[in-house]
Amino acid sequence: MDKNTLTGFILIAAVLIGFSYFSRPDEAEIQAQLKQDSIANVERQKAEAAAKAQEDAEILKKAQAALDTTSLFHAHRQGTNQEVVLENKVVRLTFNSHGGTVTKAELKEYKNQQGGPVTLFDQTDARMKFMLAGKNENIDSEDFFFTPVDVTDTSVCMRLQTAEGGCLDFKYALRPESYMVDLTIQASGMANIFAPSLKTLDVEWSEMARQQEKGYDFESRYSSLTYKIKDEGTDYLSETSEESENIKEPLDWVAFKNQFFSCVMIAHQDFTDASLSSKPLSQQSGYLKQYDAEMKTFFDPKGQEPTRLQLLFAPNNYHLLQNTNDLSASDKDLELEELVYLGWPLFKWINRFFIIYIFDWLSSMGLSMGIVLLLLTILVKLLVYPTTRKSYLSSAKMRVLKPKIDEISAKYPKQEDAMKKQQEIMQLYSQYGVSPMGGCLPMLIQMPIWIALFNFVPNAIELRGESFLWASDLSAYDDIIRWDKSLWLIGDHISIFCLLFCITNIINTWISMRQQQNSMTGEQAQQMKMMQYMMYIMPVAFFFMFNNYSSGLNYYYFLSGLISILIMWFLRKTTDDKKLLARLEANYQANKANPNKKMSGMAARLEALQKQQQAILEEQKRRQQSQKNK
Repeated sequence: MDKNTLTGFILIAAVLIGFSYFSRPDEAEIQAQLKQDSIANVERQKAEAAAKAQEDAEILKKAQAALDTTSLFHAHRQGTNQEVVLENKVVRLTFNSHGGTVTKAELKEYKNQQGGPVTLFDQTDARMKFMLAGKNENIDSEDFFFTPVDVTDTSVCMRLQTAEGGCLDFKYALRPESYMVDLTIQASGMANIFAPSLKTLDVEWSEMARQQEKGYDFESRYSSLTYKIKDEGTDYLSETSEESENIKEPLDWVAFKNQFFSCVMIAHQDFTDASLSSKPLSQQSGYLKQYDAEMKTFFDPKGQEPTRLQLLFAPNNYHLLQNTNDLSASDKDLELEELVYLGWPLFKWINRFFIIYIFDWLSSMGLSMGIVLLLLTILVKLLVYPTTRKSYLSSAKMRVLKPKIDEISAKYPKQEDAMKKQQEIMQLYSQYGVSPMGGCLPMLIQMPIWIALFNFVPNAIELRGESFLWASDLSAYDDIIRWDKSLWLIGDHISIFCLLFCITNIINTWISMRQQQNSMTGEQAQQMKMMQYMMYIMPVAFFFMFNNYSSGLNYYYFLSGLISILIMWFLRKTTDDKKLLARLEANYQANKANPNKKMSGMAARLEALQKQQQAILEEQKRRQQSQKNK
């Protein structure tokens, strides 16, 4: 570290310390903040007390309603719960007559950590109810015992009969070999019960999302309450912190999403006045998030047009969700495939139109997922090989020209001649047809693919439960080395694939730094030492970052790094420095024969900058001379 760098660090530290000292609040500000916090605590306590009082009032109201024998639904406030099961090849749903809604969802083709079918929720985890405002009494579905009628293996009607002969029907129909359930809510002979102004049905839906995968942190990172705004795109609440949002725009659907599975409620006539909230839960609870959704949708009190909803309990498989759009009860493009997170727009398009199709093609061969990832990595490396080769050749050209660069450096040993030296070096590069930035651009082109796969692999449900080598599940971390107590930064295990990824990253860094050193002057190499240290720190930091990531992702990065090492070795062995220098000399002679050829790129910019600097210096000298003459 040179004197200037050390001075810079000291100044930065001084600024930070000074800022912290002078920006600290004074005593009056502290007291004001304490007062404000106290007022906030009082207001929060009042709000909690009001909510508790409202809850107690609702309980009392329901108790009084249960004793009211004149109620149209008095006979249905008590009864025996009946369970009805609807199932097809892929899903098994349980409905309870008490409330008339689905209380359990099982995906038959996917296994949980204990080896049984994945259970998205049961009656202890989830709550769904529908509410209607009546003239004399309100209808809350969870207060009543419905009567199952017209029961088949894939359909049921939950009926709430009034004392006057009217009824409220919840009709469920499970699509064949599909995860989609059609729900229609329709009133018959109940027009006199509702006010003519009634146009909406209130929906309250909540769920504690179960932890389905081995890694809590990783699964929680990709679990969120997601929704789609009508005629717009999707959005979601925070994955890492508690968040609530009131949405005035109409919604097409609301989803309670896990990393690999989702529960979705779809409205044919839109959801309005939605109030959504998401709250992370502790790892020890066995759950990821507490999801809550309150919203309104269309309702016809005369019963001429039913309320149409759809319920989807499905894996987050991109193509499956894409095809599910065709099952929509409306003409809407539901865009359910957006539940599979593929990254920001640029990376999403790379995944959507490139990576997914290659992955599906390789998967269709019946190979293990470990081999699929290997072949995917090789194909990606082959596709970006031209840019990799171009980047290497750019470094190689600068390496063979290094003796000439050293001569220029020796010509301008003084610091004040740095601009002249740099300009002459750039002029030399231009004469020999070498671009100093030629090695950077190809690497930048590869970065979007690297980031796209960073988003694709953790969300590929095809990797879930798939084993390879020592990894029992490519969608979770491999932890054959583990211990009982969680350690700071590292956790309770070491992921072998993550360790291998970091080792190959260190080797690649060493190769890259060596290539740069071979093409640098002594002064440049000295200035780059600090940067080199930082480059070696990054792989170490990656270990702590990626130790909890899926073994499939770390396996891919390990393969990518290993193949990069082999490619660098191959390029070094197949590149003849003498022939390369001869080609550069030919370029030099061709450019020399054309003396009117203008410099381009960085050389031209440095020349212009030097001329500007010289003009400034000459103007300063002129002014100084003028002052002396006076």
